[in-house]
Formats: sequence, C-alpha cells, structure tokens
Amino acid sequence: MAAKRDQTPRKKQPAGAHATDGLVSEKELWRRFGERRDPLIREELVRRYLPFAKSLALRYRGASESFDDLLQVASLGLVNAIDRFDPARGTPFTAFASPTILGELKRHFRDRVWTVRVPRGLHDRMAEVEKAITELTVQLQRSPSVGEIAGRMEVDPADVLEVLEANHNRRPLSLDRPVGGEEDESPASEWVGDEDSGYELIEDKLALEGVLPHLDERERLVLQLRFVEDMTQSQIAEKIGHSQMHVSRILRRTLERIREEVAEQSREAEK
Repeated sequence: MAAKRDQTPRKKQPAGAHATDGLVSEKELWRRFGERRDPLIREELVRRYLPFAKSLALRYRGASESFDDLLQVASLGLVNAIDRFDPARGTPFTAFASPTILGELKRHFRDRVWTVRVPRGLHDRMAEVEKAITELTVQLQRSPSVGEIAGRMEVDPADVLEVLEANHNRRPLSLDRPVGGEEDESPASEWVGDEDSGYELIEDKLALEGVLPHLDERERLVLQLRFVEDMTQSQIAEKIGHSQMHVSRILRRTLERIREEVAEQSREAEK
C-alpha cells in the first residue's frame, strides 16, 4: 500500500528567508542585498562578519572600557560598513570595513574615554594620521613607519611624531601606579609634590592676630613699617621722629613680647 501523503499544510517562509541559508555564498548574499536591501540578508552578513569585527575590538582589550561595550561599537561600525559596501568595486569587504570599524572604536575612545583634550588643529591631524596608518597597513600588510606615514601625508616626519606622542598621552597615568611597574613598588603619588610651608605661615599668622591687639599704636606702626613695608630702622626713625636706637629698642621689646605671648598661647592649647 502506498504511504499516505502528509496533508499538513506547511508554513509559508517569509520573503528573503532563504537568504539566511548557511550554504549561500557570500558573493550571492551581496548580490541579493544589493538588489533588495533585505534586513534578513543584512543580518546574515553581520553574523558572518561579526568574528572579524570582534577581532578588531580585541585590539583595544585591556583599556578602561569593557569588552562588551567595545564589541557593541565594533558591531555598529560593521553594520555601517555593510550598508555602504559596493561589491562591484572589487575591493574585499574586510579591507573596506576595517577602517570603518576602527574609526568607530577610536571615535568612541575620543568622545567618551579620553580625558586629556588637545587643540583642535592637532586633533584634526590625529584623524589624518590615523587614516594614513589604516590605508598603509592595508596596502603594506604591516605597520607603517613614521617616514612612510609622513610621505603619504606629504608632511614633515616631526609633525607625525608630534601627533603620535599626543595620541599616546591622551589618557593620563594614574598616580596609584607603581613607579617601577612592579606591584610591590611604591606608587607615583609618593614621589610627586612637597610639603606646603603655607600651613606653618597660617599658624604663625593666627598666633600674631591673637597678640597684635595687645600692642599699642606705636608698636604696631613700627612692626608694619619694618616687616610689611620693609623699611630700615633708619627710615623708620626718620618717619616717626625718633632715633634709630629708640626704634631698635621698640622692635626688640615688641618682638620679645610677641614671643612670650605666642609661647603662652601654645602652652594653653596643649592643656
């Protein structure tokens, strides 16, 4: 007896579903995508080239951003490259997409991660140098030298070095990092800065402010002329109408009184 045919109606596949068939060649996928711009075909292209985008994001692994964020940025660059790619030009897609994806990653670091801002002119030259490096890397299949970058841009090599150095220093180093690069080394914060002598001046100023009200007007005037206006004892004597010896006695007596008062305040504070 012949087998009974299955009469169960089959679900109709949505248009373009065949585009996700893993056996379809990439050339055929690009042809179909160019004709219909089908979202399902774009999704399949993204799926096939996602490992490539991931490999570019891995170059920045270990930076301050999480890898998930970097992969998301690289995926966005991949979608943009797919939408702009024209297979008719004969360029391999990976060669076309690499500058776009790397550009998205670098733009992400420039806008959201880098903390040191540089002048606008230098910032524009950074973008030009990055573009030249990307193009030369694809062309030479290796990292280009400074001379090759300068030749591509028709600028002086010193200008390229300035851009590379500025780009390297876009993120400041942490003061908590070990000075020698080893974990048991002391942090850089212990090697910078110095004690501020202003704290002692503040204490002396506060002590004097507590003593000065107890001085008479002539004593305060002599102190101001000597230590604020930096006048000599002879100039002070001429100004207030006394002999230099008398001015000297006023200064000595006043300073001794101030020392005694300050010492007394210190003893009271220690109690």
